[in-house]
Formats: sequence, structure tokens, C-alpha cells
Amino acid sequence: MRIRATLAATTVSGALALAAFAVPAAQATDGTGLAQAHKLAQQAASGHQSGMQARSLTAADSGDPYVLNATFSNIKVNSSKSAIVVGTTNTVHVSYSFTFTHGSDADPTADDFVSGIDLYRNTDDGNFLFGDLPATCTAASSTVANCKGSIDINPQEELTNTDAGAHWTGEAFATAYNGQDPSDPNADWSKVGTAYQDAVSSNALQRYSKLTVNASPEPVKKGGTLTITGALTRANWDTHKYAGYTVQPVKLQFRKSSSSSYPTTYLKTVTSSSTGSLKTTYTATYSGYWRYHFLGTSTTPAVKATGDYVAVQ
Repeated sequence: MRIRATLAATTVSGALALAAFAVPAAQATDGTGLAQAHKLAQQAASGHQSGMQARSLTAADSGDPYVLNATFSNIKVNSSKSAIVVGTTNTVHVSYSFTFTHGSDADPTADDFVSGIDLYRNTDDGNFLFGDLPATCTAASSTVANCKGSIDINPQEELTNTDAGAHWTGEAFATAYNGQDPSDPNADWSKVGTAYQDAVSSNALQRYSKLTVNASPEPVKKGGTLTITGALTRANWDTHKYAGYTVQPVKLQFRKSSSSSYPTTYLKTVTSSSTGSLKTTYTATYSGYWRYHFLGTSTTPAVKATGDYVAVQ
């Protein structure tokens, strides 16, 4: 789920401002509830807009949430891998996990305890990516809980091509409503506890890539000329289709049929055309497999074509 600047970057202060974007307790565990819990935790910790360095604060008055005596540790986002690769159709579920150590004023297993990890883009546009549901926490002891969840990214609704390669930062948050209904104008916000930690991960979104190859003729005479064609395409998050990745260097590889791996050296470099197509020629000497290998860019992951076998007679 993506939340844009209209909600996420709004600075609020005090109970009335908090109630302005509150959702009913029954909805506190959906994507909107996550955004609200995140905003409460972030503001209680820093009092600043998203993306600025957090600093510990105490409640300004009895109507403000307080900072929990709690910490996040053992944080893993996307199995500690930086790149998050997204295609054109399927929702990508970016897993995360963390340990939440807390005092007696928080119960991470309670129905009104909302926690998670989101990603925000390091620009001034106030864009956030959340999960559809909050983290699920399991008590390991009276003061420690193990939590896990996912950030759910739907490319058809949440991404544009400008998101690719951008620096996205993870932030962990938790809000313990402690029996207070955030949609109730009489809620006692001073009983709501929060925790927040910025910069728990550094990630880059990448546009899923595809690569094909076809070597012909099949079979070919020894010493004959093979023509090797193919195409390099990648996800377009604006059109939700795959399109050619143009003017990109792609490596040509060959392995003999007697070998189980491709050599680390490349035969030649072929540049993709204005439509992403590839074409080159090479002299056939041995029977074996031909493939293209794209090494990737900051916006697009590396990809290898499935080898095409050609027998030499």
C-alpha cells in the first residue's frame, strides 16, 4: 500500500490534530491504520516531517502520545537484500522481521497494538510504501516479542518509472493504543504509547527484466556462421507492460555441451537496439549453448537468457 504526501507528510500536534486523521479501532489493522500508527510514532519520536532524523521527546502535554520504553533490534528487510525487483502485474510481498523489546506498558500481541516497517523515498515527495496488514508479534518472554510482516507493493497501483533506482529507506514503528479508540474524539492520547526507529534498511526498487536468445541455423556446419538474436525487455510501471530496454550493453556467452558452466569471459558485447532487440554473428566451432547476459543497472536487475543449444556437424 502506498501513502502519498497528502496524508503521510502532514505535521500534526495535539489530540485534535491527531483525531483529524484517525480511523476507527476496527480499521486500525488495515493499510490506513498502519499509516496512522506510523505517523503517531514518528511524531512522538521527532515532531518533524518524515525523512528527518528522529530525536527522543517526551509528551508535550497530557493529550499527546508518549514514547514507549522499547527498542527494535535484529531487523531484516527483504532478507537483508537491497534490491527489490517488481514486475508489471503481481504484488510483491517484501518480508521483514524484528525483535521488539518493551516494558510493561506495551503488549505487542494485543489487538490494538499496531507495528510494522515501511519504506519511504529519500526525496521531498512524502511517498511511503506500507504493508496491507501490521506485523504479527509473538511473545518470546514478558518483555520480548518476535515480529514479522511484509510490505506489499502493487505495481499497477503504486509505482511509476521514476520510483526505479531511487533510494528507499526503511523505518520501524509501533503504536500501543492501550484501549483508546483513535476515532473517539474523547480518546485520552496520553495513554497511547509509541516507538519509532529510522533508517533500518536501505533499498532500491528495480524494474523486472527479461532476456531471450535464439541461435540459428540449427544445426550448423563447423566453421559456419551463426546468427544470434534476442531481446532485452523490462517492466514499464507507467504502462504496466514490458518494453525494450534500449542502447544497453549485453554480453554474449557460449559453453560447450561437455561443460556444465559458462566461462567467466565473454565472447563479445552487443548493444540493444532502439526497440531492445539484439543481433550478432559468430563462427560455430563446437556444439553447445549460446546465451546473452545483461549485467544490470541501478534501475534494472541483471538477467541471463536460457541457453539455446546448437549442434555443430
